[in-house]
Amino acid sequence: MHWKQRFYKKNQIGIDAISLLVSLFAAIYIKHQAFIFPKSFTDLLFTILIIGFWYLSAHQCRLYRNRIYKKFPEEILFNFYASALFVIILSAFLFLSKSGYANLFSFSVFAGIHFSLSTIFKYYIRKKQHSAFYEGALYDSIIIVGYNKSSIEFSKTLKEHVYYGYKCLGFINAEPIQAEGIKYLGALENLQQQLTSQHVDEVIIALPSKDADSIRYCVDVCDQLNIRVRIMPALFDLTIKAEEMDNLGVLSVINLNELPLDKWENQIFKTIFDIVFSLLFFIIVGWWLFPIIAILVKLDSRGSVFYKQERWGVNNTPIMCYKFRTMQFENGYKGNNHEDFEQTSRNDPRVTKLGKVLRKYSLDELPQFWNVINGEMSVVGPRPHPTPMNLESMNSVANYLKRHMVKPGITGWAQINGCRGEVRTHEEMEQRVNFDLYYIHRWSFTLDLQIILQTIIKMLRDKGAY
Repeated sequence: MHWKQRFYKKNQIGIDAISLLVSLFAAIYIKHQAFIFPKSFTDLLFTILIIGFWYLSAHQCRLYRNRIYKKFPEEILFNFYASALFVIILSAFLFLSKSGYANLFSFSVFAGIHFSLSTIFKYYIRKKQHSAFYEGALYDSIIIVGYNKSSIEFSKTLKEHVYYGYKCLGFINAEPIQAEGIKYLGALENLQQQLTSQHVDEVIIALPSKDADSIRYCVDVCDQLNIRVRIMPALFDLTIKAEEMDNLGVLSVINLNELPLDKWENQIFKTIFDIVFSLLFFIIVGWWLFPIIAILVKLDSRGSVFYKQERWGVNNTPIMCYKFRTMQFENGYKGNNHEDFEQTSRNDPRVTKLGKVLRKYSLDELPQFWNVINGEMSVVGPRPHPTPMNLESMNSVANYLKRHMVKPGITGWAQINGCRGEVRTHEEMEQRVNFDLYYIHRWSFTLDLQIILQTIIKMLRDKGAY
């Protein structure tokens, strides 16, 4: 286990222990207006028992997996799962044991304070780690074996996302590399010399699967030098199947399973969540926000309040997608006219003053909750594209139509990873499709919740749409 994982896990465990104790004493003080605990050895044992129940819950919910590379909303969700399981276990123990400690503190106050403190402390520590990464004070050094589309994209990702805590020392490749910003470290035979002549924390193997002998050689060299090694699949392999590891005796096998949303129970669960979430949105927010936006749209420019456009839903079925109108009615805003379709660009003269604000914060997309109620869309899924864009991309972008295997969403994995606004190049469309296929093949309820949380955050600070 390299330093980032050890440092990350120790911080997580320490933060939760402190949060538990502070929350326990705070909940007791709030209920009794005095510090009446602990007073005996039994009280001390109960405190230890509480901490034990917490770490049991955290272990079952995989809370302490290394998530320094992940977005913080994912950590919040797993923290919430662990907190919920902890409350269930502790309350069940107190009920079955008929312990007098059940009246010692308020469960809701205790759980609420612990969850809040733990989340705040973990966010603070995460930001401190990211600052150290940015300053170059802490990082893991890596060498990439193989120069191809996957490894180039990986190297680019490390440079753009410094907070991952990696520094690429260079590439090992059979052929010399002559590219700006890329350091060539020699052929495969030079790997051992490179690993012994400098400090290397990890080796990333990005070789095609047909080069089994070369891959085996890299693994053997890294094993001899006790250096962590990981194998990177090709970008195409990441999106064509949903894989699952299984064991047959001492052998590991990869199952290429059906899509998660092919299972009827997952479909029902996602549908119920979509309907409940959308109804809650209309009950809590929509009933007062929609009239305000509608009035402002009418006052801002001539034309209808809502705009509908044909897009493609599940199985390429055309649907009418609803939005608040954000363009001038008299300036090229032709409604659902395929021939007049034109993507919105930066400083587009068709966009109204109010429209710029609505687009900036994605408020123009809110009427699509009605599409969700109608069963045409989901809260989370691949964003539906206008028909002309689908017709243009279906024959030029690999696996493009596979993104329509599930219902389109108001928000999606591609959007929270920066793919919003105008699609300017063929590569940008390919990137969006790869993100969409990643979501489809790795769907989970937790992933949906994470995307919703990150969408809310990006609504406040992202400037991708215009």
